[in-house]
Amino acid sequence: MSNRRQILSMGLGALVAPGAFAQQPGKVWRIGFLSARPAPASINADPLYKAFLDGMRDLGYSAGKNLVVTWRFGDGSYGRLVELAADLAATKVDVIVTHAEGTLAAQKATTTIPIVSAVMIDDPVVTGFAKSLGHPGGNITGMYPYASEFVAKYLELLMVAVPKASRIAVIGNPDNASSGQFGIALQDAAKKLKVNVLLLNARSPQEIELSYERMAREKVSAAVILPSGFYLQHVRQLAELAVRHRIPSIWGGFQYPQAGGLMSYGFYATENYRRAATFVDKILKGTKAGDLPIEQPMRYQFVINRKAANTLGIAIPHELLLRADEVIE
Repeated sequence: MSNRRQILSMGLGALVAPGAFAQQPGKVWRIGFLSARPAPASINADPLYKAFLDGMRDLGYSAGKNLVVTWRFGDGSYGRLVELAADLAATKVDVIVTHAEGTLAAQKATTTIPIVSAVMIDDPVVTGFAKSLGHPGGNITGMYPYASEFVAKYLELLMVAVPKASRIAVIGNPDNASSGQFGIALQDAAKKLKVNVLLLNARSPQEIELSYERMAREKVSAAVILPSGFYLQHVRQLAELAVRHRIPSIWGGFQYPQAGGLMSYGFYATENYRRAATFVDKILKGTKAGDLPIEQPMRYQFVINRKAANTLGIAIPHELLLRADEVIE
């Protein structure tokens, strides 16, 4: 069995809060965590997974006392995620925690085991995950940080940074059900700004490379990268290609400007993963996943990489720097 397939059990270190599980003394809860990303060298070294574990610890769950977490990593392959989700469902874990493309894979694996998604990329109502955000009604709940208006914000910020842009490329992962919806929202926003849009699909590193080559040939002014868990694995490639081809760009994850990209606008990811622990806690205490409203973040983070701007030959307007939560020099 490969390292990515192997099951990892994580300890959480904190003692159980007195009386927290008086209704089921001695119960050991089993959580399955399905990740679309490659396995990290250490679970606690990954800020997102650590945030979830910290949230569980703060709610009174600890390994060796009342909790076992089983980790499965899809390494960016959706087909692999479906297989791993089925494996987790077969082990009859109490809850499956997942994110991004893992949400759909988990849905295909089980309609009975509660599923908590730290990040739903696809609209949960459009995809059939939920009847409504306020009352999902099925076995899936969690956090949905995206909406069409949110994605249109990418274009707004990019146009402030590159006010003379006349043609914008939009890169989306066609494996995400919401990519088409997001693309339409950006096209609508672009029409109001009198900007042309070039829609590009990329679901592999090779297609990402080809997308940037096409952008260079067609002389696009800037690029928007749509939300995708797959892109998180290739964030450095995305950033390096944008700089190499001198294309100003924006993406949702703070990892993008950290990797050398120009800008990002998105939710505070660690907060989502910590919040996922609260959903799990409520489910373990008897609340049905379908009765827990799907939540949206209360705040978002805007990051600018000024070094990337200098390399691209862009002078970031002062007004945009003032709006940034972080400026990487």
